[in-house]
Amino acid sequence: MVEKKKVYDNILQLIGDTPLVRLSSITKKFSGDFFAKIESFNPGHSSKDRIALFIIEEAERKGILKPGDTIIETTSGNTGFSIAMVSIIKGYKCILAVSSKSSNDKIDMLKTMGAKVYVCPAHVPADDSRSYYEVAKRLHQENEGSVYINQYFNELNIEAHYKTTGPEIWNQTEGQLTHLIACSGTGGTISGTAKFLKEQNPNIRVIGIDAFGSVLKKFHETRAFDKDEIYPYRIEGLGKNLIPSATDFDIIDEFIKVTDEDSAHTARELARTEGLFLGYTSGAAMQGIKQLQEQGEFDENSKVVVIFPDHGSRYMSKIYSDDWMEAQGFFDSKREAESQPIEIIK
Repeated sequence: MVEKKKVYDNILQLIGDTPLVRLSSITKKFSGDFFAKIESFNPGHSSKDRIALFIIEEAERKGILKPGDTIIETTSGNTGFSIAMVSIIKGYKCILAVSSKSSNDKIDMLKTMGAKVYVCPAHVPADDSRSYYEVAKRLHQENEGSVYINQYFNELNIEAHYKTTGPEIWNQTEGQLTHLIACSGTGGTISGTAKFLKEQNPNIRVIGIDAFGSVLKKFHETRAFDKDEIYPYRIEGLGKNLIPSATDFDIIDEFIKVTDEDSAHTARELARTEGLFLGYTSGAAMQGIKQLQEQGEFDENSKVVVIFPDHGSRYMSKIYSDDWMEAQGFFDSKREAESQPIEIIK
């Protein structure tokens, strides 16, 4: 008897329950066991599907969102895509204020998903009227019947991962993990996941990945906002030039910073060694593990889970473009392009 396949009512029912995959090749000389939570298996190809659906459904439950309303958000691309996807299924309009640092691939995807997109300069202060934070606030004021998700300062960002990502990882590892490694942008993913895991076992080490040019690591260590830490960097969806309330700094044990260049090369290495075609931020997370290994963070008893937040298709014009890598100065005598040359048959 052939088992019937389950039919889903819509794509939103596929959000969550993403796989945990053992990393074997890129970690073969490391101490311990390493596992990756592959969030690109969500239908919108990123971990942001979780918060988009959770926050929107909470707004519906509370009567804040009504049919025909407009959803507005600040995004580096992934959250925007997830919100646009949810909006299509649920019948809302979608307006997004996007950082100019976001790849053209992401911006084109947002337009394809029916969102109205405003591209805002990336390297301006958060309180500048042109910043994507301030533009989103203005658009919310100008559009009657709109709801501003405001992921950076929305506690539901944390709760979404507390209720889904954390329990999934705990069950998938049978409670045996010793470390959680995750990038920190809004901070919702690492904070919500860590909150659940530390409630089960407070000895789990939680380490956040930050970017050079971001204020998060220093704020975690000193509780002081230092604007002198801020300078332009290339990684999208990682680090911040403000302090998001969606980051629970008390639950994170340590931050480690990674460079644009190392993160880009490590993302490409994940594709070559593990067959995982992932985003720039995933490369940053894996680069953080490399640096932690060098620092002696892990031993033979370590069971490390890293969250890989999105898919490589959103970075074709960036880290997976040899031309872009060359233009950034990321190729030199030590790190030349390792992709196979294209042969054209005439």
